[in-house]
Amino acid sequence: MPRVRTLRTRRNAELGLLALALVVVGLYAAATEAAVLGTVRAGFWVPTAVVGLVFLGLHLVIRFFAPYADPALLPAVALLNGIGVGFLRRFDLASEPAAERLDFPIFAGTGGRQLAWTLAAVVLAAGLLILVRDHQIVARYAYTLGLAGIVLVMIPAVLPARYSEVNGAKLWILVGGFSIQPGEFAKLALLSFFAYYLVRKREVLSLASRRVLGIDFPRGRDLGPVLVVWLLSVMVLVFQKDLGTSLLYFGMFVVTLYIATERVSWLIIGLLLFFGGAFLAYYLGGIVGGPFANFYQRANIWLDPFSDPYADGYQLVQGLLGLGTGGLFGAGPGGGQPLKVPEVHNDFIFAGIGEEIGLFGLSALLVIYLLIAERGLRAGLAVRDSFGKLLAGGLAFTLSLQVFVIVGGISGLIPLTGQTTPFLSAGGSSLMANWLLVAMLLRISDAGRRPVVGAELRPPGTPAGPPAQLHGAPTEVIRR
Repeated sequence: MPRVRTLRTRRNAELGLLALALVVVGLYAAATEAAVLGTVRAGFWVPTAVVGLVFLGLHLVIRFFAPYADPALLPAVALLNGIGVGFLRRFDLASEPAAERLDFPIFAGTGGRQLAWTLAAVVLAAGLLILVRDHQIVARYAYTLGLAGIVLVMIPAVLPARYSEVNGAKLWILVGGFSIQPGEFAKLALLSFFAYYLVRKREVLSLASRRVLGIDFPRGRDLGPVLVVWLLSVMVLVFQKDLGTSLLYFGMFVVTLYIATERVSWLIIGLLLFFGGAFLAYYLGGIVGGPFANFYQRANIWLDPFSDPYADGYQLVQGLLGLGTGGLFGAGPGGGQPLKVPEVHNDFIFAGIGEEIGLFGLSALLVIYLLIAERGLRAGLAVRDSFGKLLAGGLAFTLSLQVFVIVGGISGLIPLTGQTTPFLSAGGSSLMANWLLVAMLLRISDAGRRPVVGAELRPPGTPAGPPAQLHGAPTEVIRR
């Protein structure tokens, strides 16, 4: 009788890739200290060891609670997170006077806080994997999550500017020394609701009304949900003064709708609505100002940042100069001048890192983001239920869109936004929300890769053996 083959969980492969990622992070930390301090201190490896222990703990949680999860997700995210901590540590050293850098504490400054946020974010992700054993449980709370997402989006908009506004964008809740960006968590809540809603309404939204240039367009009565989300996005653009958040919310809904219905017409309608709303906001900002003035100013900076390079366009100009100075290979870890770029530890961290690792290094980082998105889409293809497919596809696209929005703003492709670079930028809200996103992708990939109960997995070419009797039936399948 042929031997039945068991499906490999690939956890050892994950552990090996994680070790490789930590080696890269450790080498980056050593090279940074050598350039900034002129020497490599004996304890340079401590931050890398700390994040390594944190990621190892999450690996053990995955091994026991999601054994069939994708083995490439954790190492890829750990590499990005580790490099982010390393660059923020390099930013702290550069901020100190040269005579005091050797005595700067390892766990102090922005890099030390990012280490603490990494620990909190990974613990949160581990908790989600332990508590949520089946991603379909999330669908039971879809309407609650949708309401929570809307509330989280609107809180900064209704708060006074001194409690919510940073760099012209009302995205924060600021109370004393505490700050949180609720929109980072709102995107996960809203996406869960979108996936549940579109699973239920997919057949209706797939109906076509007329065919134009070979594309089937939906019925007019079915445009209601898209218009509602578009109006919500426009309200975000007007009251929170941020194009990136508006694009993120509307984009993830339209793409999830496209995944659910497989109709290109929804993408066309979504693009027309969004660009029409953005143009209207820009036009009104130039005439009446008011809530549209901030977007009008950012759009003008984007159109010609060098018209005022020492005032309004200073940040974008310095970021572009940093990227240009880096060239193909960069100045080397620790060899750049990131302090010349405002908010380099936050919104413009991609420009600061790019000056030191060059175009090739930035391309490698973008490939890692692409890998995470690809593995997320693969998890959606493998899972068997429609809700999981839509949720995984939406999560992967949302992460990709956030990277596009921030990198596009830094490179001058689109106007600047208040978004942070996932896993790299300083800040706890973005880090925790994106680790929760990764944890949900791990849970969905575990469900998709897990073998079906009762199914025999045989090596290719192995005979099937005698047929099993059908349960509760007086007949059995006979192969002729």
